[in-house]
Parts: sequence; C-alpha cells; structure tokens
Amino acid sequence: MIAKKSRILLLIICLTLIAVYFLPVWDISLEAPQYPEGLGFQIWLGKMSGDLNTVNGLNHYIGMKKIEPDSMSELKIMPFILGVLILSGIAVSLIGKKKFLYVWIVFFILLGVAGGIDFWKWEYEYGHDLNPTAAIKVPGMTYQPPLIGTKTLLNFTAHSYPAEGGIILIAGGIISVLVGAYEFKKSKKQT
Repeated sequence: MIAKKSRILLLIICLTLIAVYFLPVWDISLEAPQYPEGLGFQIWLGKMSGDLNTVNGLNHYIGMKKIEPDSMSELKIMPFILGVLILSGIAVSLIGKKKFLYVWIVFFILLGVAGGIDFWKWEYEYGHDLNPTAAIKVPGMTYQPPLIGTKTLLNFTAHSYPAEGGIILIAGGIISVLVGAYEFKKSKKQT
C-alpha cells in the first residue's frame, strides 16, 4: 500500500491540476522594433488567445500558414485527457495500491512527452511548410519558433515558455515522480 502522506500528496497534485483548466499552459511572445509593446499568444488547454490576428497577418508575408485554433484536434481532446489523468490519479490515491501509482506516473510522463513531441511537430510544420509564392522569401530560412527558450527569426525575437498552467503540469509531474521514487525506495527497504 502507498503511505498515507504519499496518497495525500497525490490527491493534492490531482486537485491542483484542476487549475490548468483556467490558466494558460504555454506562452509564445514576439519582440521586434516595429512592435515595441510586443506581440504574443497563449495556448490554453482548449483554446488560444492573444494577438493571433496580428501574428497571422505578419506570418502571411513570409508564407506561414494561418494559426487556426478551431482546426487543432489537440485543443479539443486535451481537456478530456487531463480529466482522465486527474480522475485516475484521485482513484489511485483512494485505492492506495503501488502498482496503480506506478502506472499512473508512467501515464503522466507519457502524456507530457507526447504533448512536447506534438507541440514540436506543430511548430516544425508551421515554420517549415512555407508558401513558395510568399511576398518575403529568405533562401534557406525557416521560421520554427523554439519549443522552450528564445530564438531570433529575422528581426523578431521569439520566446516560448510554459505559462502558469504549464508550470503546474510540469511541477505535478516532477512531484509525482518523486512520490513514486519514495514509494519504490520504501518498498525495497521493507524487503
């Protein structure tokens, strides 16, 4: 059985994950001399907000596709996937079996890895699949924003970092792994 303090911590993690429904998960911002106030948009669990129209207008000149949140299946399924993660985590904390804890942690990690790969793939296609008839063409130039970090793209500096919801998800994953490691170590001492 999982220790009581681990079960309580797992329950707290799951309840904290509910906040991700109400906070942006990722933030992408752009700086350029012609936009001293900056531009940016936020990716939420099921939508995008921010300066999408302006970003789409600028990206049109270099041949990038329009960012259309309504066409992104990820934004439709992520609220449900997070719900499954939260409810299954609550169930694990109530049942208290270690094997369920380990499976849940692996599920959490795999979701994070899959989300990161999917986001990178979206950025890659967005920055590489350019319209050949675009008004501005720079030979050999791609416009893929960074997954995490800062990158200069022509006269724009793009920043891509977890927002509040993303920080909660990452922290929840790390703490879950620590809980699993603690329980695993405790099991080894008992045998």
